[in-house]
Amino acid sequence: MSSGCGSANTTSACGAKGTTCSVDIAGTPRTYYVQLPSGYSASTPYKLIFQYHPWGGSADQALTMYQLNSKIPDAIYVTPQGLQAGSNGAGWENTNGVDIEFTKAMLADVQGKYCVDNSRIFSVGFSYGGMMSFAVACELSDVFRAIAPMSGALYSDPQCKGTGPHIAMWGSHGTSDTVVPIANGEAARDKVLAQNHCGTTTTPVDPAPCVKYEGCDPGYDVTWCEWDGPHGIPSFGSAAIAAFFKSF
Repeated sequence: MSSGCGSANTTSACGAKGTTCSVDIAGTPRTYYVQLPSGYSASTPYKLIFQYHPWGGSADQALTMYQLNSKIPDAIYVTPQGLQAGSNGAGWENTNGVDIEFTKAMLADVQGKYCVDNSRIFSVGFSYGGMMSFAVACELSDVFRAIAPMSGALYSDPQCKGTGPHIAMWGSHGTSDTVVPIANGEAARDKVLAQNHCGTTTTPVDPAPCVKYEGCDPGYDVTWCEWDGPHGIPSFGSAAIAAFFKSF
């Protein structure tokens, strides 16, 4: 349980679209949403789910694009805004680790104000949001329980060594992705497989065409879904990710 359990804070100052919270990271104001579950109780430890938007997207977009709120209503959601990342809009370049520091600051804020189950902290994201989720796996695997990157890669943390503590993962990538080549997604996946000491043998799992790697550290499964599609979120993504996060 986090230090915010038992706090008098029972509503979020940044829980409604258009009303963000802010924190200063290396002299730059960063904004984010914190949404509490309906009927939030300061005596109940809740799952905490970070939602990272894709390149050119926004925190406003990510509030609903992963469609998890209705599937996992008993969770606290943190939805941050990325910085300008080239001509295509905001993203998660994580230059000099600023987005990891941003994540740490948001986490400390939420843990201090609200009741968080520190053993069930998750990250989801598509495209650049998936890349940031992989960065979380590389840099904060001692804090996060699992990630769910879709069409991700190591662009937000190219130096990821893949030798940190284990972290569970559900990942997907379209086989005809021309924006983020699937080989780059597989390279990122392989870093997590190494962290979790997984083998190379896989077993089919629902939904098809997903597979689960055998031999991973107990409780730190890696599910990988290569689907016949482009750079996008698979139709089965939301339901599968919700089921995955609920399993913890």
